[in-house]
Amino acid sequence: MTAPAPSRDYVTTMARYNAWMNESLYRVCAEMSDAERKKDRGGFFKSIHGVLNHLVLVDIYWLGWFTGNPPSFPSLDAELYADFGALRAERARLDAAIERWAASLTEEQLAGDIVFRSMTLKVDRKLSLWHAVIHYFNHQTHHRGQATTLLTQAGQDIGVTDLHRMPGISITL
Repeated sequence: MTAPAPSRDYVTTMARYNAWMNESLYRVCAEMSDAERKKDRGGFFKSIHGVLNHLVLVDIYWLGWFTGNPPSFPSLDAELYADFGALRAERARLDAAIERWAASLTEEQLAGDIVFRSMTLKVDRKLSLWHAVIHYFNHQTHHRGQATTLLTQAGQDIGVTDLHRMPGISITL
């Protein structure tokens, strides 16, 4: 059974959530020294900086495919920005671009397909756009969870991460 495509509202909400969570992560990370951010803590991408760099790389990668401008990277763990300030600036630029892209989507586009090049399999793949979009936001949440764990191990707390606590979400009784 095929589930229905998510709505444009889902995509714009997730894009806002992504930006909100990234701002929280980077605000806490800015309080840390470069050595602390880059310390190998045994995570999948070794360090907090490594996770943040991976998220930027993959977000650029998928957004490029979504917008018809696919980039090329040597690997999924390539370091795009060694400097935290440059990484943070790119993250903010990228989050704004993701929000603009999400706002431009139509229901018809979400119901269509996307062809992309798998970095891990090195082959072209075809996927429904809505599946790719769900993967995109799920991937971000997954790795932010890893970053949050590494930050917690370093004695840092990024605060509330619940989507329903994001500013602008209306909760009623």
